[in-house]
Amino acid sequence: MNMKRLALLAISIGVLASCSSDDDSSTDTATNPNDSRWITVAAAKMGDDPGDGNGGTLIYSVSSEDAKNPEVSIEAFDNGFIAPSNRTARLQSSEDGNTIFNISYAGDTGGNYTKYTVGGGQTFTQTGSEISIAPYVGTAPRWIKLFDGDKTGSAVYVNTENEFDEEGNYTRTEATIGVVTLDLENSLINNFQEHSVPLSAEEEAAGYYISRIDMPTLNAAGDKLYIGARLSKLDPATTESDSDYEILGSKTIVLDYPSLLNPTVITSTVGHGNTNGYRSINAFEYNGSVYQANQSDPEGSHILKIDADNQYDDSYDFNLDDALGVQGAYVLAWRPAANGKAVLAYRHDGSAEGVAGAQGFFALVDLNAKTATKIDAIPYDPDFYLFQYQGFVVDGTEIYLTQAPVGENGNIYVVDTETGEVIKGAELVNVTGSHFIGTF
Repeated sequence: MNMKRLALLAISIGVLASCSSDDDSSTDTATNPNDSRWITVAAAKMGDDPGDGNGGTLIYSVSSEDAKNPEVSIEAFDNGFIAPSNRTARLQSSEDGNTIFNISYAGDTGGNYTKYTVGGGQTFTQTGSEISIAPYVGTAPRWIKLFDGDKTGSAVYVNTENEFDEEGNYTRTEATIGVVTLDLENSLINNFQEHSVPLSAEEEAAGYYISRIDMPTLNAAGDKLYIGARLSKLDPATTESDSDYEILGSKTIVLDYPSLLNPTVITSTVGHGNTNGYRSINAFEYNGSVYQANQSDPEGSHILKIDADNQYDDSYDFNLDDALGVQGAYVLAWRPAANGKAVLAYRHDGSAEGVAGAQGFFALVDLNAKTATKIDAIPYDPDFYLFQYQGFVVDGTEIYLTQAPVGENGNIYVVDTETGEVIKGAELVNVTGSHFIGTF
């Protein structure tokens, strides 16, 4: 039975599986062996421009066995399930891969939380009730799943307002953050708090303020929530945006958890720049501490460490420029396994400029040894764009990722973080101007 006939048969029985091989013994993608894990591939469709991802998000799941099989072909753009979202969906998965969590981003449904049971192929069955977090954090929320056994999600926002004295002179910019926690199991709001979060008087007088926050992360004790922050600056004399200024030490907002009270700001003396990340989780708990990437650091991205005392450990100096032998390393996304070894997506000053932006690469990172090595077994292309990358699957010491240039076919790759072995897996079938944003 050839691949075309097998695909037609799959459609006729309602499976819509685009996963096949050239012989009759191929495994149906809707069958997931007991010792396997669902691997859900996320595909971002082009809107107006190649690589913008604004045409919506499609998801398609296969077993981990099929994800590792280069004879398998995954056609997520043609056969995938449309994840509700006006633009690129903000997806999370349960630790076992059996559930996908989604909060729609922007549009009429922006802020709507839904979850789905993974059934293989394009089968994602909605479970539980929907809830909107838009009244708390707006229709384009920045949210993440906390690592507490798939129980809780958290979304955040920040609003800013310039303040002036009686003579009309600028004094500071008020930054008001909002934080909501969401019961993922029962679709309920757990808590919501708003806070004014000031910087030092000296920093504020110079025009610095917190302009964006994202990526809430629980500490090991589960009693503090860390929120990454981006700082911006205006010219106090004109209140116009200032683009040429000293980059301050990386900062994180710390809240009591689960009360979300008592905000404080901690500052690194090792790393400078932002800690809010972008589309992917930016900080992870490992071995009692939280390890956090920073971005837009003048000395290249660092992996920073926050210890159990809820302060930066400035004796931990992990500079990715030095480790990778590049200039201007910029962490786009990353994910560690339980052994403290991680896969990291990055670009740097030497990246080629592709159709959608700077070329991306993957590296294998060791948090204990503070080493990072480019993964050469994965092919690279100037159009391999990772700025919007969202998800990695961790299964034991293995990490699954997607590789495909914008508008071109690629593959799933599986990295054994313990041995460094790389497996080339299932083919990812692309369409014009679109790209893949990870595994879940």
